[in-house]
Amino acid sequence: MPYEEMRPVGHHLVLEERESLTVSGVEEVESFDENTIVMVTVQGVLIVRGEELHIEKLSLDGGDLKVEGMVESLTYEEDRSRRGGFFSRLLG
Repeated sequence: MPYEEMRPVGHHLVLEERESLTVSGVEEVESFDENTIVMVTVQGVLIVRGEELHIEKLSLDGGDLKVEGMVESLTYEEDRSRRGGFFSRLLG
């Protein structure tokens, strides 16, 4: 069985009042500061932008992350490890 099929498939986002964000299916936190948190999830790279963002809870064993602060945007990007050059994306 390929590695991708063995990974947990659950991924959920719960945003409450734009001040409390809970994310499941987190595999890795790439970077974070008060304005941006970049994480790899089972559904791709998720970028959280806002103000006074703080990671309150992180459990990579369970894949859970809780963020407090004012959330302004949630953006998904293609998983950077799966990206190729221009031609591989064009032909792929």
